[in-house]
This record gives sequence, C-alpha cells and structure tokens, in this order.
Amino acid sequence: MMTALLIVIFLTFIGVGLPDSVLGTAWPVMHLELDLPISMAGYITSTVSACTIVSSLMSARLINRFGTGLVSAVSTGLTALALLGYAINRHAVFLFLLAVPLGLGAGSIDTALNNFVATHYSAARMNFLHCFYGLGVAMSPCMMSLALGDSGNWRKGYMIVAVIQLMLTMIAFLSLPLWRRVQQKDEEGQDGESRTLSFLEMLKMPAVRASCLAFFASCALELCAGSWASSYFVNARGLSADAAAGFAMMFYIGLTLGRFVSGILAPRLGRRRLLKICLLLLLVAILVFMMPLHTTLSAGALLLIGLGIGPVFPNLTHLTPDLFGKQVSQSVMGAQQAASYAGIMAMPWAFGVLAQRFSMALLPAYLLALFLLYAAMLMRLLQHKHDASRDA
Repeated sequence: MMTALLIVIFLTFIGVGLPDSVLGTAWPVMHLELDLPISMAGYITSTVSACTIVSSLMSARLINRFGTGLVSAVSTGLTALALLGYAINRHAVFLFLLAVPLGLGAGSIDTALNNFVATHYSAARMNFLHCFYGLGVAMSPCMMSLALGDSGNWRKGYMIVAVIQLMLTMIAFLSLPLWRRVQQKDEEGQDGESRTLSFLEMLKMPAVRASCLAFFASCALELCAGSWASSYFVNARGLSADAAAGFAMMFYIGLTLGRFVSGILAPRLGRRRLLKICLLLLLVAILVFMMPLHTTLSAGALLLIGLGIGPVFPNLTHLTPDLFGKQVSQSVMGAQQAASYAGIMAMPWAFGVLAQRFSMALLPAYLLALFLLYAAMLMRLLQHKHDASRDA
C-alpha cells in the first residue's frame, strides 16, 4: 500500500514542477501575441508566488481537516484548470486572474506532500521525490519548445502541459481510497492529534524563525544562482549568449545530480551530516566562483554550487517532524514553504535591482551573503532538540 502511494506521490510531484517553467519558455512569443511588455512576466510570476505563500500558510488547517490526499488532488486540479485557461486566454487581465489558482494550488500540494513524505518515508525517498519535481520542471520547456518549433503556437504548448496535469489530477483522485486507508492507520497508531499552529504562535518560536530563515536564504541562493548565472557570464565575463547558456546549465546539472546522490547517501551519512558536508561544499564552491579564474573553472564552481544546494531543501524538509514533532510539523512546514517562496520571489528581484544600479559582477558576493545567512540559521537549527532527534 505504501509503495503504491509513494508512486502516486512521485507522479503528483511532477505536477508541482510542470507549471514552474512553462511561462518563461513561452513568454518570448506569448508577450508579442498579447501585445504586452516583456517585463510583465515578472509581475505574473510574483502574483503566483504571493498566492503560493498564502496557500502554504493556510495549508495546515485545510490538510488537518480534509486530509492530504483530497487537498493534493483538488490542488492539482486547480493548477490543471489554470494551465488550461492560459492556453485559451486572449486578454492580459486573465493572466493575473489565472495566476491565483495556479499559486494557491501549487502551495497546497507542495506543503501537503512534503510533510507526508517527511513523516512516512525515509530521507532517501524525500530526495528522490524532489528529483521528480526536477523532471516536471524539465518537461514543460521541452513540451513548449516542441510546440513552438512545430508551429510557433505557444497555446498548443500550454494545452499539452494542461492535459498532462489533468491526467495527474485523475490519478490523484483515483488514489483517494489509498489515502483514506493510510489516514485510518495513522489515526489508530497516532500518539496525539495533529495541531494547527497560528502564524503568530510560530513566530514566537526561535527554532521556527531560524528554520524559516534557513529556507528563505537557501531557496533564494538556489534561484539567484540559476536565474542570473547566464546574465553574469554575458555581462561580467564577456561570453556570448549561447556559450553563457551552456555554462549556466551546469548549475542545473549539479542541482539534479546533488539530489540524486543525496538520495543514495542520506541513509548512510544521516541528514545532519549530509547537510554539513553540503555546507562546506557550498562555501568552497562560492569562494572559487568569486575568483577571477578562467570561465571553464567558474562553470565548474557553478556546478559545485548546484551540487551543494541541491540536497538542502529535501533533507532540511525531512528533518522538520523530528525537530518540531509530528503533531505540529504540518503547520511548521507551511511556514517553511511560505518563507521559501518569499525568498524565491524577493531575492532574485533584489539582485536584479542591484545589478542594474551597480554591476552584474556582484553576483558571487550576493550568493556569499545568502550563504552566510543560511549557514548561521542552519547551525542554530541543528542544535534544536539535537539529542532527541533521530538521524535516519
């Protein structure tokens, strides 16, 4: 039963990644057809992120009331309908209206499934789960590029992605009997009822604050490195756009490889030790990236940054029930997801403002600053309930 449910969760997590990269691939053609400024994409993605933050903070109350399975299925359906709406949309205002269900659905799925895997499966499964997210993120640009290459029709690309998401929604609803059986089993063996903490209650807890800041900084570092690497190589290192894109791809290779290798090593090393190894790797990689070395070595450093940051999110997420207890882990994880999306939304934008005002060459120093915040919060967090926590 648990194996079958894990397969469903892996498939559903592909659906978490699918919407995240499709807009960026379609936008060069999409904004021309809709007669919109190219900068409008930033406002749309910010709307999605803002709704995801709201959804993450609300998720514990919904999941504790309706169950992980139903919330995941409905949320996947919301994102599927939003993607379908993008495919048939002909007015700019609907891009923002459809961003609301897209963001609300994404936040609920992410929080619900992360907490369920953290409380029911090993750290290895959590790392492999996020590999499936990477698969979803990679699939959307592939589908969109095929549609654009075939007919230049971005709507067809959105339609293909929406159909895949609708199929995943059907799988999620068909799996509801499995979810009910697991929920019944959990209730029979549960030591105490799950509690929903308010946002203010969590803010009063120093460990929750440290946890949220660790997620904020690590996700911001991940997004800034991935989003701005190509522009850095063009504007600060003088590469051509196509060469820079190839070098920037090294980060995503490292990110995916890091999560896959982490899934293999986590049972042997333990999550805490693995996070500390990644911390050291990140420090060395960022310091090398800051040096005026040959661009090939800088690209290698970028790969190592991806390798170091890749395992952070799944392993830090998997630690949450041990650090805070299963009864409140759903609430804490909602706050963590909200902090993650806040970092994703704010910090790449903030670097863009800095780069425009000063220089794109500031990227390595910016990554170092985010790393130092993450490192400080991680070390504080790992001291919380250290003796009582399991490290499996």
